[in-house]
Amino acid sequence: MNTASTSAPPASAPKQEPRWLTDEQQRVWRTYLDAVYLLEDHLDRQLQRDAGMPHIYYGLLVKLAESPRRRLRMTELAMYAKITRSRLSHAIARLEKNGWVRREDCPDDKRGQFAVLTDEGHQVLRETAPGHVEAVRQAMFDRLTEEQQKALGEIMRIVAEGLQPTEAGADLPWLR
Repeated sequence: MNTASTSAPPASAPKQEPRWLTDEQQRVWRTYLDAVYLLEDHLDRQLQRDAGMPHIYYGLLVKLAESPRRRLRMTELAMYAKITRSRLSHAIARLEKNGWVRREDCPDDKRGQFAVLTDEGHQVLRETAPGHVEAVRQAMFDRLTEEQQKALGEIMRIVAEGLQPTEAGADLPWLR
């Protein structure tokens, strides 16, 4: 007889002290958050001023423009944007209202849909891209050396890969 299944649960292990950030790690973390919040606000304001859309919508239009036939399944678009399917659905509804995107049913999957960039949406993107690229350059790349840009890219790749597990059942926004 297996006694493990009939015995009392083991006494809980002593609670470990949290691994607090060092003063330097805390400084880096807060500086990172400040930069991310300010950069996102800067890009949102530029895109609202120039095209009447938030940065997330611009990213969706870009991804559609880069896709074959300017269309992607909604689930793929949510994965690209790193957002929940419900947030994507809301964004696509707003873009549809502007005439920049349309939805098409997926012929081989009755529940699936495609988001398709319209000609009008493509034109808005072409008109908006130069100002957006300049805002990104001024806010970020013009402030960094080539070596710093390369280091930042490598650091962000490592962080993103670590937060994007590949095992089944991973809790990722586009799977919610």
